[in-house]
Amino acid sequence: MSTSEGRAAGRGDRARYTQLLDHAGRTTVALRAAPGGAAARPWGSGVLIAPGWVLTCAHVLAASDGRRRETGPDGVFGVTVDGRVVPARLAYDLSRPDPAAGPAAARADLALVHLLDPETDHPCAWLSDQPATLLEDAYIFRGHDASGAVTQGDGDAGTGHRGERVVRETGGVGDPQDGSCEPEPGGGRGARGRAAHGAPAGPRAPAPPDPFIAVRFGARDARGLQFGSDVRVSPGASGGPLLDCDRGEVVGIVKGRHQQDHVGLAVPVTALRGLGPEHLVAGAEGLGPDPYHALMSLHDRWHWAGQDLGRTAGPTWFDAQHMIMAGRGRLWGVQERLQALDLLARLPAPRDPLVVEAAVGEVLERGERPGAWLLRTWRDGHGALYQGSDPYTELRAFVHYLRIVAQLTADEVRDAPGDEAAAVRGQAARLAEFVQAKAVVLQPQDRRRIGPVRRRPRSVLVEFEPLFYDGGGQELFNWSVSEGYGQGQWLRVDVQESAGGVPFEQAREQVLRRLGGRLLRADGDAGPNARVRLEVAVPEGRWDTAAGQWEVAASTRRTARLRPVGPGRAVILRDQGRREQVDPAWLRRWQGLAAARELQALRIPPRPGAGARSGSAEAIWRLLETAGEGALPALCHTVADGSGRDAVGVALDTGFPAGLWPAHGHGEERDCDAGCEEFHRGVRELLQGSGGVARLPELVRQLRAKAAEAAEEGTHWARDLVLLYDDPEDPIPPLFTDRPQMSPR
Repeated sequence: MSTSEGRAAGRGDRARYTQLLDHAGRTTVALRAAPGGAAARPWGSGVLIAPGWVLTCAHVLAASDGRRRETGPDGVFGVTVDGRVVPARLAYDLSRPDPAAGPAAARADLALVHLLDPETDHPCAWLSDQPATLLEDAYIFRGHDASGAVTQGDGDAGTGHRGERVVRETGGVGDPQDGSCEPEPGGGRGARGRAAHGAPAGPRAPAPPDPFIAVRFGARDARGLQFGSDVRVSPGASGGPLLDCDRGEVVGIVKGRHQQDHVGLAVPVTALRGLGPEHLVAGAEGLGPDPYHALMSLHDRWHWAGQDLGRTAGPTWFDAQHMIMAGRGRLWGVQERLQALDLLARLPAPRDPLVVEAAVGEVLERGERPGAWLLRTWRDGHGALYQGSDPYTELRAFVHYLRIVAQLTADEVRDAPGDEAAAVRGQAARLAEFVQAKAVVLQPQDRRRIGPVRRRPRSVLVEFEPLFYDGGGQELFNWSVSEGYGQGQWLRVDVQESAGGVPFEQAREQVLRRLGGRLLRADGDAGPNARVRLEVAVPEGRWDTAAGQWEVAASTRRTARLRPVGPGRAVILRDQGRREQVDPAWLRRWQGLAAARELQALRIPPRPGAGARSGSAEAIWRLLETAGEGALPALCHTVADGSGRDAVGVALDTGFPAGLWPAHGHGEERDCDAGCEEFHRGVRELLQGSGGVARLPELVRQLRAKAAEAAEEGTHWARDLVLLYDDPEDPIPPLFTDRPQMSPR
């Protein structure tokens, strides 16, 4: 292709940018003195990025000598929006030092200006969610004053936050000396604008300069985005947007220019991720405790709302992007991005930026290695997934990431009460439905890959499965460990399965050697300072298992000390015989306990001697079957065998989901004594002040902790206290099966 043919092709491609450049021009504003004040030339430019919010450079709001601009009362100044000067005020200044961060902390030459008239209706530019590296086709824009003239202010004067010299120049943009600048699309004003429309050569009247300048090259370095043009960056451009036409996004905010050449510097819009409450200017109205998340949520939701089919407005920024991207064959296009970012904007901010980094690392399979860019919100994580991959791989990455975000968000409020938590669960469900719809085009192995994601566990379950008796009459077991996420969703993380099995004591020792590290990892996944619950499922005959007294490693050190698990975390016992099919009596009893205003201890007496054995068994059946909704069985005698074992079996068969007994209760050979009375009195007091069945695991933990430390008189009876707590709404999983153990929703 010849040079002339190449230029013709370039001009044809740029015709698609006309709509985009028009949107960028309408969202670029001029900053100036307060409305109604003395006439003065504008200070510089800015760009509208969310309803009522303008992004600019912090140095635009300082005069050439570095002092703050003269403003009206309460710091009010003017912003020219669509030919009107509206009142505004500086709200956030990112160039201000953060005392808590130290003198070496990086500061961005950015500021957020708040429009004070809530009735001001204006368009918003699209801020990129990904870092800019190379710019091949870009423009910078300058604001206009109220008369329509391009800003000629002195906002470029001063020194940038890193000490780059920003030199003020006067006059407009001249024609390139070498004549190589291509005509601007959209009928830009001035000599180049007329050339684009075939205006005759020869003498011409003076004309105002173009509102934008073409960028010839651009690249990112340690200082920010450097760019070059065929003409010098004209005055008043500081604070205006740097538009990447290839992506249809604002990627930077113009900071300044070099004095001797046509090279300028822009602050990447990703530097806005450093915005925090410490940057709020005294007396200004802010965006809350997480201003960056709030600002970008406003931005993304505004752009999605603009696609309402019933709107009467003209083409949107999205329409311009769609025109640019047409024919590129991307499976994750601007429509998918627009909807995904709107759904992410409706979610709460992540509890920790490291959660975003971990999600991106999991999707990109880079392990724990941190990425190159700071990620603070779910939106930032979305932008980090553009890796230049083939369309299918790119689609798979975005679907996988959004699946993780939906699950993490739902887990955060899984058990939280109230309308606010319910609304968050609803938004997470909407995102999950969006993911499900986009995943249908993935191959089956990829759909399976994005199913079981890392989630916030609520418990760790140890299961002992009885197999058979060996030649000596000893029962043998297999075992497994699972992480639980509520509502019967489990993920098996460790298993010991063999044809022969091992004795119970050996199986327990095998579990304990690994359980400490497993609990610590689950705690870390559950969140800061979390302690997940330990659940132990045992078969009949092992209901005396004192899991609360198990000793596990206190850290991941090879020589870590052992500590009892019960005082530090909730420990409950579950029946290994109850699984997926929920018995109606079990569910009814659970619902009755959950609804009961107060729980009552139901004392199960030991069965008398053998002569009355049959009649006593019937009495226990009647006692349990006719018990009230708030009744909870309590036994002081052993449940390992004899009448105690039978009584627990009857309680389970009649639907009781909870019960209390000591791991080392007395046998049938002796009657109840003062120790038994103390036990039953303590259980009554525990249940009377419990506040409901859901609080029992934590209350029993507190009792164990007091008993272990001997911190309170009369608590020693709780040292080996066993709490049966079998929630039918969260049944234990099937054992040793090839079926999926965790629902993808």
